[in-house]
Amino acid sequence: MRLKTSLLKEPKHRELVSCVGWTSADELYSCSDDHQILRWNLLTNDSSVLVRLQDQIYPLDLHWLPKSLSGKKQAGAESFALTSTDGKLHLVSKSGRVEKSVEAHRGAVLAGRWNHDGTALITAGEDGQLKIWSKSGMLRSTLAQQGTPVYSVAWAPDSGRVLYTSGRQLVIKPLQPSAKVLQWKAHDGVILKVDWSAVNDLILSGGEDCKYKVWDSYGRLLFSSSAHDYPVTSVAWAPDGELFAMGSFHTLRLCDKTGWSYSLEKPSTGSLFSLAWSADGTQLAGACGNGHVLFAHVVEQRWEWRNFEITLTKRRTMQVRNVLNDAVDVLEFRDRVIKASLAHGHLVVTTSLQCYVYSAKNWNTPLIFDLKEGTVSLIVQAERHFLLVDGAELFVYSYEGRLVSSPKSPGMRMDILSSQSISLSNDSIAIRDTSDERVVFLFEAQTGKAIGDGKPLIHKIEVVFVALDQCGPSNDRRIALIDKNRDLYLTSVRKLGRAHSIHKIGSMVDTMAWNDSANILCGIQDSRFTVWYYPSVVFVDKDLLPKTIFSRDSSEFSRPPQMVSYEGSQVTVRRVDGSLVRSAVSPYPSLLHEYTSSGRWEDALRICRFAKDQTLWSCLAGLAMANRELSTAEVAYAAIGEIDKVQYINFIKDLPSRDSCLAHMLLFSGHVQEAEATLLQANLNYHAIQIHINLYNWDRALELAVKYKTHVDTVLAHRQKFLQDFGKQETNKRFLQYSEGVEVDWEKIQAKIEMEFAMEREKAANSSVRSSVSIRR
Repeated sequence: MRLKTSLLKEPKHRELVSCVGWTSADELYSCSDDHQILRWNLLTNDSSVLVRLQDQIYPLDLHWLPKSLSGKKQAGAESFALTSTDGKLHLVSKSGRVEKSVEAHRGAVLAGRWNHDGTALITAGEDGQLKIWSKSGMLRSTLAQQGTPVYSVAWAPDSGRVLYTSGRQLVIKPLQPSAKVLQWKAHDGVILKVDWSAVNDLILSGGEDCKYKVWDSYGRLLFSSSAHDYPVTSVAWAPDGELFAMGSFHTLRLCDKTGWSYSLEKPSTGSLFSLAWSADGTQLAGACGNGHVLFAHVVEQRWEWRNFEITLTKRRTMQVRNVLNDAVDVLEFRDRVIKASLAHGHLVVTTSLQCYVYSAKNWNTPLIFDLKEGTVSLIVQAERHFLLVDGAELFVYSYEGRLVSSPKSPGMRMDILSSQSISLSNDSIAIRDTSDERVVFLFEAQTGKAIGDGKPLIHKIEVVFVALDQCGPSNDRRIALIDKNRDLYLTSVRKLGRAHSIHKIGSMVDTMAWNDSANILCGIQDSRFTVWYYPSVVFVDKDLLPKTIFSRDSSEFSRPPQMVSYEGSQVTVRRVDGSLVRSAVSPYPSLLHEYTSSGRWEDALRICRFAKDQTLWSCLAGLAMANRELSTAEVAYAAIGEIDKVQYINFIKDLPSRDSCLAHMLLFSGHVQEAEATLLQANLNYHAIQIHINLYNWDRALELAVKYKTHVDTVLAHRQKFLQDFGKQETNKRFLQYSEGVEVDWEKIQAKIEMEFAMEREKAANSSVRSSVSIRR
């Protein structure tokens, strides 16, 4: 990927250009020290003088009022804020008329920025003050005062905090007066420019130490560049948060959000004082020190899937190459390409007006449909359908171009969703809330309605990354989360009568990805490459989880790497320097998942015997218990030496009725309440009581015995034996109360228990006879 730059032969401005700003994807305004504001039309490639400012106005910063409020277009957004060296803030209409000028600072007003919804404007001055203004230009408050000039300022994604420069330090100050201020030394020279992405919540800074750096919102350094020849004078995030641009003297760099550089251009521009991306993220404009306005657009973007490699060669042209036979197809589009995604055998391309869907089997006839807004910021694909974030709305389409659903959540800003905060599977959508990052909303993909009772999943702390598994039935859908502490959790998407049980399955996890053909999860955990061969085993037998994990050293990936994809038995990882590394994973776990999902248990056993691997046996034990395949589970548990569980499985196999079998299998997985409910529903009251006696849940055992007026003496007898074994006296008031009126006779108790088992056997025999008679009929 690189930037294709263009400059006119002669500059249109006579002096240095201080700031630029896009009104639309094809129109740009530029301001210069020659007191002129020029309007550039990219469709006709001409420019015209919009207005000539007064001689004392030397413009420094220009920022358009946001066109959309939380993604929805708002009226009256045709004006911009202009700051100048005479200490004034000017509100200027699109036609160039100065609507209002206010005395803002003593000395120059170095920066002015609207917040994300356009309700407030912040200005930073040479006098070290930060002031917040209303939309109409009324002073609301002075946020900060310091002894050094504030060269640059940026709003947080929630518009509740402000980032500004203070010499060599960066400061994040919340708007609430009592909230804690975060301040840290960021550079070895004065910091000249900052930017804060609304999508990925990362901070960019560039300074006189000739370096640019990437930080997270807690002030932790994620990337630091090597020193350039000249100070870094401008930095700017692309709207989708995946790229950023950096400008210096005769230098323009395009970088990935993790910091590494895609391309370096050396245009004859002088210093680049300001950079601005167009709203669709395809074009970049730069304000140059020699009077030029630099235009650039992103080309040579690449997408890969299996044996296909696709390259964006020009703004409206893509080249598809099949690496197996070197066949090349060229795809032409009517308008410029804004976003594209290649996965699951389909290429989805969006332009400013339409969406094109290509099948990998046929590149000649795409399916085309019109877009509502034409400002697609994200494409996410699953096997059966794909999702578009278009403006403020979210749409799920099938690969035939049919609109499947449009999930909605009040108050959520869809336009700042990223690939880490949204996940799609064949039946579910998971979206991390943009205002409260602890909340994850879960929707049905087919209807767009909230799953289950409509309540979202609420985690203890902020969630950083969400990912849905891609295979299996919808009732077994799982979601993996990485939170702010870098802990990895797994939970069910559909509760099915259970409370949301969330299990921690890893810690110090930097990145993760689900396999595309089996529910296997891989990630980088504590600088080790880790594969969870069967993460859902935590819902069946927690003790097996550590035995189903494969781990090896990941020093080949460098720190911190990023998982790109996990397809088949190959994991693709992007290193910190931008290079792609592919790593092979054992194909046996995928085969095991395939065999068990299609009921081929003999084949599953055969593959485990062939591989002679304890992790595979552990996976098979978990898969067999989850599918209630007790014979296979018995063999697998025996192979990993879990003798106690083998005995328990044999005990379950010998139980006379299906209900008690089911209850004990639930008990095996630790679901005590469900096991009890199953037995009580089948009128096996004694078994429900006996479960609690075996687990030493004495109070619940007595409660059930009293409630169903049966086996009170059994509970008391076991309790007395338990206390005698430990040489203790009874202190529980309820047991003391009942033991006075109930006589304990072990012979009678044994007889009653025998009778219970006999009745259960008889009931089971009758039900099997009834079922065989109905089958004959």
